[in-house]
Amino acid sequence: MKRKISNVLPLAALTCCLLVVLAVSGQTGVTGRDASLQPGADTAKMGWFGDAKLGIFIHYGIYAVNGIDESWSFHNKKVTWPAYMAQLKGFTASKYDPEKWAELIKSSGARYAVITTKHHDGVALWPTAQKHYDVVRNTPAKRDLLTPFFKALEKNGIRKGAYFSLIDWSYPDYPGFLKDSSRYKLADDPNRWKRFSNFNQAQIKEISDRFNPDLFWFDGDWEHSADEWDAAGIRKNILTRNSQAIINSRLQGYGDYETPEQNTPVVRPKGKWWELCMTINDNWGFQPQDQNWKTPAEIISIFADAISSGGNLLLDIGPREDGTIPDQEVAVLKALGEWSGKHSEAIFGTVGGLQPGHYYGPSTYSKDSSTLYLFLAGKPNGNIMIKGLKNAVKKVRVVGTAQTLPHKVVGKISWSPVPGLVFISVPETVKDTYMSVLALELDGPISLYGGKGGL
Repeated sequence: MKRKISNVLPLAALTCCLLVVLAVSGQTGVTGRDASLQPGADTAKMGWFGDAKLGIFIHYGIYAVNGIDESWSFHNKKVTWPAYMAQLKGFTASKYDPEKWAELIKSSGARYAVITTKHHDGVALWPTAQKHYDVVRNTPAKRDLLTPFFKALEKNGIRKGAYFSLIDWSYPDYPGFLKDSSRYKLADDPNRWKRFSNFNQAQIKEISDRFNPDLFWFDGDWEHSADEWDAAGIRKNILTRNSQAIINSRLQGYGDYETPEQNTPVVRPKGKWWELCMTINDNWGFQPQDQNWKTPAEIISIFADAISSGGNLLLDIGPREDGTIPDQEVAVLKALGEWSGKHSEAIFGTVGGLQPGHYYGPSTYSKDSSTLYLFLAGKPNGNIMIKGLKNAVKKVRVVGTAQTLPHKVVGKISWSPVPGLVFISVPETVKDTYMSVLALELDGPISLYGGKGGL
């Protein structure tokens, strides 16, 4: 909204200007949020996240007992809420081995892991101090599942991520319950909402104080506004405890990076930081009837596409109720680790590569952009082509091997500023199991032509 100002006192004008400055810097009188708490800021704390490229998502909870949709199965009335919650009696975590989990995650090449501390069903995986469900008091597992897992991640040098559902369909003071019914309207009973908000904030504080996550992965923000959630307050409290904590986008505009789900973006999400979260089959939690597993080749193609656009992949696994991980998921993680280890220089610590039109496939740059990495989709042989590259190519290497390849420039006219086409001949001997990668060492930081050709 624009405001016309005329014939006002200098003090009033000064006050108005101050308010504008505060608004631009991200401060508000309500929350006291200053510029250092500005969501989405390009700050040094995001450096590790941008370099990480790969994270592992873990959906673990009572829904694995019967292998049904996590929380949504009762919300959408596939089963009754009592039938859903009866799974508490079957959740044993009898073979849960957090050390083994962390070692598997490390073997995948992942630099961070995010675990569901509490899904929309309200069942916490730690002994919450709040009067509500948790696996220690309410299941045969009778153990804190988070503390040993986060310690195992730390031991393996993996960043810790905590998924937390803002909505809690099992909490009596939360308005939402089933898809076609609510317990009450906020406007009719604000005190009841306040009780829930205090409970929610208390659990978030418990997670922050107990585990000090590097990353908070919120979910469920769609049911209420930022003001109703007190999203600004949640962000401020987290960052007061740990100024380096990163927050995902599902906090009604108070997150640091975008989080598209399942569907690979065709157009890069807004902002410098983003992450694609995706399942290995079609479901987040363990569902034995879902055998639509993605192959390692498919996952690696998706991963390459994400990092080519400057994003990360957060790949999900769904353990069984006893804590074992399906063989198909283990196989994908190990294959992903072998491939990413072989091609690590082209993946970790790189930045997103060429814009569409220059090369028909994924690509990344070294941070100084003097090396261009080309990911060869499928198993190509013959020529590949790069358009608009002004740089001279000093050397072409096959990443992960000692092999070098010849290249040639065609179509460069001496009097034209338009660069020629770079052709690289890829022989049949370049045969990675899943996807080969070429490193083009350039004569300096990359310089590209983006015109229409001609004069």
